[in-house]
Formats: sequence, C-alpha cells, structure tokens
Amino acid sequence: MDHMSTGIVLILLVCGFLAGLIDSVVGGGGLISIPALLAAGIPVHLLLGSNKLAGTLCSMTSTASFLRSGKIDFRSVRLLVPLSVIGAVAGALTVRQVPSEFLKPLVIVMLIAITIYTLFKKSWGDVSTYSGRSTKIQLIGMLVALVIGFYDGFFGPGTGSFLIFAFLLMGFEFVTAAGNAKVLNFASNISSLFTFIAVGSVHYAYGLLLGIPMVIGALVGSRIAIRKGAAYIRPLFITVTMILIGKQLWDLMH
Repeated sequence: MDHMSTGIVLILLVCGFLAGLIDSVVGGGGLISIPALLAAGIPVHLLLGSNKLAGTLCSMTSTASFLRSGKIDFRSVRLLVPLSVIGAVAGALTVRQVPSEFLKPLVIVMLIAITIYTLFKKSWGDVSTYSGRSTKIQLIGMLVALVIGFYDGFFGPGTGSFLIFAFLLMGFEFVTAAGNAKVLNFASNISSLFTFIAVGSVHYAYGLLLGIPMVIGALVGSRIAIRKGAAYIRPLFITVTMILIGKQLWDLMH
C-alpha cells in the first residue's frame, strides 16, 4: 500500500461520502470521486478501475436500500441485468483499445435533451403510469440495458441519468425509476470492475479508501430519496444532469 498523507486520506473520505450521497440516487458521483482520486495522485492507468471499485460498493449499498424498501420492480429489471452485464464487459474491454473522448459531444446533446424534457414535464415521475411489460417495452428495455451497460463500461458519465430517464419513459415514478436504475447500474459496475481487475487496472487501497465513505453516503442518500420521493429526486436529478453537461462542455473546450 502506498504511503498516503493525512490530507489525502481526508480528501478521499469527505469526497467519498459526498459522491456516495449523490450517486446513490441519480448517479454522477464520478464528478466528485474521479477528481478526488486525481488529487490523491493515483496513477492514471489505475484511475477508472479504482473509481469503479468504489462505485460498485456504492451502487451495491443503494441497491440494497431500495430493495429493502420495495422500490425495485424486479419483474421489469431481472431480464435486463444480463444484458447490462454483457454491455459493460464489452465497454470496459473496448475502452482499452479505442479512446472514449469522441463520445463527449453526443453525451452533451443527450444530457441537454434529458434536462429540457424533464424541466418541461413538471409532474412527470410523480405517479406511476407503468402498465406492465408489453413486448414493445421489453424490447426497448433490453436495448437500453445493453447500450447503457456498454456506455457505462466504456465511458460512464451520466449513466445514472440515462437509466432513470429510460425508466421514467417506461412509466415508472421517480423513486422506482431510481431503484430500477441502481440495479442495472450495479450490474454494469461489478461487471466492468471484474474486467478492470482481470487486466490489473485497480488500486485497491485508493479504491477502498474512497469506497467505504461512499457506502455511508449511499445509505444516507438512498434513505432520504425513499422517504421524500420525487420532491427530492427530481431536483437532484436535474441539478446533477446540468452539472454533468457543464463538466462535459468544459472538458470538450479544454
């Protein structure tokens, strides 16, 4: 284990908690966790894998919280999990061969579209209009799981937003959409994590030091989301999506 100063440990602990708090509900924790790892001086080739270790611990915790509260529709997500896994493994393997930067303009456009749509549909996600698994919804869900799983393994920013938006389009209210999204997010996270481990791209000390406070943040964040519902998740969803847009625009310009 590399020597870490007290300041670096504190940065990872505080940033880990904040990242887990946000990521447990709407995703976007990487906006905090990745800069924290960079500030800690982690080698760049270990950055994504170590962040994925922390993110997997976080998504596992929030998935368990939503599961205990009954806010996951397993009938809808159980068939999607294997596709999310396949997509994530393919994405994690592809990113080692192809630079992911070319995706940024497309991601920005998609995030802007999601934000505008959600802002204008003010009561969207307050009440579930999901009427069951029609063949059309199943096919759309399977495609979404595969594509977003690949995206999560390949690039990642905005994965939580894309998944929640997909489940909202299917008719779920915000809390169940967030719970369903966490199941697929956990599946893609752990799959891509195993892929990073297999190719030796994980620094366990940094990943665990960041991941443990993310678990605590995830427990707090998911419980607040379950208790307060759409009144909490909707503004957080919009805020994080807008920050993601700003971050991707900044990266693109620089």
